This record gives sequence, C-alpha cells and structure tokens, in this order.
Amino acid sequence: MSKENILVIEDEKNIVELVKYNLEQEGFAVRTSLRGDAGLEEARRARPDLVILDLMLPGMDGLEICRALKQNEKTAHIPIIMLTAKSEETDQIVGFELGADDYVTKPFSPRQLVARVKAVLRRVHEKPKEKIFRVGVLEMDTGKYLVTLKGKAVELSSKEFELLKALLEANGRVLSREYLLENVWGYDRSVEIETRTVDMHIGQLRKKIKAEAHRVITVKNVGYRMDVDS
Repeated sequence: MSKENILVIEDEKNIVELVKYNLEQEGFAVRTSLRGDAGLEEARRARPDLVILDLMLPGMDGLEICRALKQNEKTAHIPIIMLTAKSEETDQIVGFELGADDYVTKPFSPRQLVARVKAVLRRVHEKPKEKIFRVGVLEMDTGKYLVTLKGKAVELSSKEFELLKALLEANGRVLSREYLLENVWGYDRSVEIETRTVDMHIGQLRKKIKAEAHRVITVKNVGYRMDVDS
C-alpha cells in the first residue's frame, strides 16, 4: 500500500522540520515548500493527498493558495488544513468559505496536528450512505453530495456538508461539540481539540442556508440541534 502524500507549505524552517518528522514517523510521505507561490505550483504538479498550509507566506499568502486550489477542478478535491495564529480568526472564517477543511492554531502540538491530518483523510476516504433529507425549503441528497434551497444549489465546504448531515441525521436530538468533533471531524477524544472550530463552522453554515438558518439551534453549554418539525 503506497504512502499518502502530504504537502507542507510553511516558511518557518523549524516548524517545517517538526511537522515533517512527525508525519513521516506516522508513515506519510512529506513534501515541503517555504514559499507560497512555489507551494502552489508543487500542489498543482504533485496533487498531494492533503495540504498543510500556513497563512502568512512569502510569494503568495495562504488564502490565495486555498482559493486557487479550490477553484481548479484538478485540485479542488485536495483537503486543506490551515495553520493560523490565534489572532487570525477572520482569516480562518475566510479560509472555511474558500473550502479549507480545518485549521490548527500556532503554537500547536505535533500530536494534535497528526491527529487532525488522519481525521481529515479518514473522512475523505469514507463512502457516505445515500440519503435524502428535507426540512422546510432545504433539501440534502447525500448520494449526489448536493444541498439545495428552494431547488437552488447551496455551495458548502466538505465540513459544512458533513456538519449539516450530522444534524439532520440526529432528527432533533442535541449533539454536543465533542460529539461533532469526534463524528464529523473524526478526532480522537484523547487529543485536546478546540471546540471553537465547531462554532465557527456552525456560523458559516447558518449564513449559507439562509431562510432555514433558524433551524440550527444553539443549546447553551451543550451543543447544537436541528429543528426538523416546524
């Protein structure tokens, strides 16, 4: 079985070496680039299984790279994990809107990053069961990987799609943030993960499903549920 290829686009050499070492220890093949423009070319040429992408880069910033990869049908399927500073929440949101799958804030533990890489790849490889959900004017066809509002397609990132699917499958039950991190993101409970990542995705999901956004209900100190009855 061939190794899965990870491309790390990061300009801090110590971080590159740390990430490369830990991923290779887990059996991944790792390519690296210290510049944004060179990293984009490498991604287009090699088409890795996953990209770990810093935001602040010489040559081209991470958001530009994310946009370029997601707008090209040959690279749009490649999952992206962004590396960000805690102060860059706005950039994280923009990254999700562009199609990034996840983010890790600096400083981070190598164990956490490896766990996220494995989780994202595991979700990519899973074959979804085909189902159709309808609530109000919202419809989801998991077989076609399609969400529509009043018959018009809604563009969701892969995580937004999986999050909406989990809420619809729960049929009104409350899902905790920890449950969503484990079942949508595929994270191991033994690894400490920021639950803020769920909240940010929920916010973006609400914006995109517009008229049906009120159905995604926050349950204080617990998590979220989908109102499927009203």
